[in-house]
Amino acid sequence: MNTSTDPPPAVAKLFSRRVVITVLGSLQILSWGSTFYLPAVLARPIAQDTGWPYAVVVAGLSVGLLVAGAVSPRTGRAIAQHGGRPVLATGSVLLALGLLIIGTAQNYIWYFAGWAALGAGMGAGLYDAAFASLGALYGKAARGAITSVTLFGGFASTVCWPVSAYLVQHFGWRSTCLVYAGLHLVVALPLYIAILPRRSEPKTGAAVPSNLARAALHREERFIFGMLLAVLTVSAAILSMMGAQLITLLQARGLDIKTAVTLGMLIGPSAVGARFIEMLAGHRYHPIWTMIASVALVFVGACLFLVGSLGFAPAIILYAAGNGIGSIAKGTLPLALFGPVRYPALMGRLALPIMIAMALSPYVGAVAFQHGGATWTFALLLGLAFANVTLVAILWALSRRPLHPL
Repeated sequence: MNTSTDPPPAVAKLFSRRVVITVLGSLQILSWGSTFYLPAVLARPIAQDTGWPYAVVVAGLSVGLLVAGAVSPRTGRAIAQHGGRPVLATGSVLLALGLLIIGTAQNYIWYFAGWAALGAGMGAGLYDAAFASLGALYGKAARGAITSVTLFGGFASTVCWPVSAYLVQHFGWRSTCLVYAGLHLVVALPLYIAILPRRSEPKTGAAVPSNLARAALHREERFIFGMLLAVLTVSAAILSMMGAQLITLLQARGLDIKTAVTLGMLIGPSAVGARFIEMLAGHRYHPIWTMIASVALVFVGACLFLVGSLGFAPAIILYAAGNGIGSIAKGTLPLALFGPVRYPALMGRLALPIMIAMALSPYVGAVAFQHGGATWTFALLLGLAFANVTLVAILWALSRRPLHPL
């Protein structure tokens, strides 16, 4: 629930809010493009060059996501206590290290070790850490900043997939990893250090209470937090499952590769467009309504996937729009419900099950596809989407008392 008495965060303001948002958003493009979206382009070249099974190559991402989830609670507590600057800077170093190890790996052990390091960097450098940093900087006024950062992040695949493809074609997959590693060290690390302000003590001289830094929750709050966690975890499972298999599923339903890829390209503009609309109108209503809209759009999209080929384009548009604004709700709803002081640590707590779901759901979807084809997989997607509608209804009922505009 919203804690209106929470004190504002204390920071040393060096750069304007617009500069901070632009830097964080731009670096989210690099961070997502060189981690989560990397295997989409590099997995097949890696398998062809090394002779490793394709499934093993792709499994590296699952390792990274599991490690990211494991480190995220500690990341959230660190941001609550020290601010985002040291955490995001450390994340850049870890991302560079992981890419360096992957790019020079000669066997499975080093390859997965690289993904483990990359996962630690993901836990300290992707949306959850960026959102927590913005919450620590701007308190309840962080909603607009979070939305703006997701607008940048929505272009990660649009920007980095062509870049990765060009680098692989001309220099090979190993050099591609090394180029991204260099960008994290030469571009991202100095920018985080230069742009993000140092965290200073409040004017009263009082430190943040340790129980708040660790995000202590009362009994009623624990129920609300549990439902929020469930909603975000199911949303993450849907996102990861469809992100890994959408093109394959469309081909299985009779589309050729060119048509399937063309339809897949609707995801980026649809997600960013929905986020832009939310950015313009979101300040007028509580973030719970953004979450409600998100799960409703994904549910309708999931229904349309089962209609047939004529429903694929609107299904993808609605699904992508729902996921697009869902990423905003993921950052803004915890802030509205629990206040800015506990927000960074709570974001770290939320990230663990979310990352686990993202790591495991592609495999679950692959099993469904193997046994029942695209129909079973789309039916699984519909079941998850319906479950999330139910969960959000319960969350709304639990949290409606503190609902009011930020």
